[in-house]
Amino acid sequence: MRQRKYVPVYTALGMMGLVMALPVLMMISNSVMGGQELKEAYGAVLGGAPGKLSARLLPVYPTLKPYVELLLDSPDFFVMFWNSVGQVFSILAGQTVVGTMAAWAFARYEFRGRKILFLVYMILMVMPFQVTMVSSYLVLSRLSLMDSHLSLILPGIFSTFPVFIMEKFFRGIPGEVFEAAKVDGAGELVVFLKIGIPLGSPGIISALILNFLEYWNAVEAPMTFLKTKAKMPLSLYLPEITADQMSASFTASVIMMLPAVLGFLWGRDYLQKGIEASGLRE
Repeated sequence: MRQRKYVPVYTALGMMGLVMALPVLMMISNSVMGGQELKEAYGAVLGGAPGKLSARLLPVYPTLKPYVELLLDSPDFFVMFWNSVGQVFSILAGQTVVGTMAAWAFARYEFRGRKILFLVYMILMVMPFQVTMVSSYLVLSRLSLMDSHLSLILPGIFSTFPVFIMEKFFRGIPGEVFEAAKVDGAGELVVFLKIGIPLGSPGIISALILNFLEYWNAVEAPMTFLKTKAKMPLSLYLPEITADQMSASFTASVIMMLPAVLGFLWGRDYLQKGIEASGLRE
């Protein structure tokens, strides 16, 4: 009887989940449709063809031709894909070094101006890109870094968001652990590398996963700081696809979505811990 009471709740949640997943399911389904079938389904909206919209959840004639064309006959796609890989993982590597040291300093040391400096970090964290775009543009232009990979990598390395997440985890480590390590003769560097990094690894990983999702899908910064097409990331490939390349659009969307989905599935436990530590759940 008690389980029957929750049947309507589970049914409602299941229907809501299906509605939320429907666009993704349609995108995957449309990625294996042929060009003619896509024109018949969406041509009235995207291609200016006569007729009515007839969106389909399942393809009538499934084919892998769009994947073959995109992966084997689209050099621009590969260039932008590896640009994204190089830019994003360079940012994450830099954040691992810079962010962990900054978070460790905020969590472990008491120094003059610490609270004010951390407040500045938090203010910068909540500022949208549109607010800092002009100042970032001027600085990068003065350093002659515009239209280069470094124009995206350097600002990302010094992002304040990973410091905010990591600091919570470092601060949560019991002080007795550090005192015991110092009694055994461990220096500050050894404590940081052998105790701080392992115990704070959930916060480090959760911050890196969240930043991977952000920078992998970034659009505004690359459009602002990059002009050469050969240096642009994969996130700018989709806006350039025209209506007569609908199959390539759906296929590229699926391929671009895969790394983010796999990263999320792999690190969802760390993400939950990071949300709990940062207080974002409330």
